[in-house]
Amino acid sequence: MEKKVQITGFGGVDRLTVSADAPAEPGPGQIRIRHDAIGVSFIDIYHRTGLYPLPLPATLGVEGAGVVEAVGPGVTRLSPGDRVAYAGAPVGAYASTRFLPEARAIRIGDDISSQLAAASMLRGVTAHMLLTRTYPVGPGTTILVHAAAGGTGGLLVRWAKHLGATVIGTVGSPHKAALARTAGVDHVVVGRDADIVGEVGKLTDGLGVDVAYDGIGGDMLLKTLACVRPFGTVASIGQAGGPIPPLNVEEIGPRRSLSLARPSFMAYSADMKRYRAAAEAVVAAMRQGIASTVGVTYALDEAARAHADLEAGLTTGSPILIP
Repeated sequence: MEKKVQITGFGGVDRLTVSADAPAEPGPGQIRIRHDAIGVSFIDIYHRTGLYPLPLPATLGVEGAGVVEAVGPGVTRLSPGDRVAYAGAPVGAYASTRFLPEARAIRIGDDISSQLAAASMLRGVTAHMLLTRTYPVGPGTTILVHAAAGGTGGLLVRWAKHLGATVIGTVGSPHKAALARTAGVDHVVVGRDADIVGEVGKLTDGLGVDVAYDGIGGDMLLKTLACVRPFGTVASIGQAGGPIPPLNVEEIGPRRSLSLARPSFMAYSADMKRYRAAAEAVVAAMRQGIASTVGVTYALDEAARAHADLEAGLTTGSPILIP
């Protein structure tokens, strides 16, 4: 049976409902993709809770991979049978099939699995944004990555190491520390209550890192600011650990002389020229082994459990849904 997962109101995982769906014919400039795999990310959780509100009812999901099943009038670049992946707007990936603008779909070859592509597209474009636009990372750069065993964190580690950076990663457990080391982390700080500021200070001879990526939020952001050298950059990219409290500008400068970035994947991927360049770079990176680790796989109608596990910090790598 064709399925889709929607919300009709904002709130907990109980707001996710599974219903029957029926494929329709794509309109001008659209393709219909039959999903093999669908990515699950914190953006989906933020949409479900209303932090990033959507018009209701809404089908969640901003990334997936599968096969082009039908094309609408004016589609010239893709044909039925092509394997594609995508990330970004319009929202609506939690479905067996969906419409997608032709320009959003990126062709993938048979050397890249749909599961790997669905796990890596959003996080890969995010990593591209963070490593090239937010702060140019290269040889000699020292970076701090929180949740280094997660989907985004692990991919950031792999790509940064490929660019020649030294990587310090934080994780919540020894098991996740082992996964972070497999991804290539040079130094791991373990434990939710670890003295992150002190450890980073020791590892950098008191200088601090050049750039830090904080997707934890909550009270972690202030700690992250204290880990960065003067004239370095902090990228606040999420709040998995809770809302970000108000921040006094004095926490950034002039004493620390920091740059604080709040970059958005959705904003970065909204520019189609920029998105396609980043997405093609992600596909090329996947071919070099720079990708997210496919985490737990769930059936599409288990989306609520996937959300609950991701929110509770029970996942490693990138969780995906299988229609």
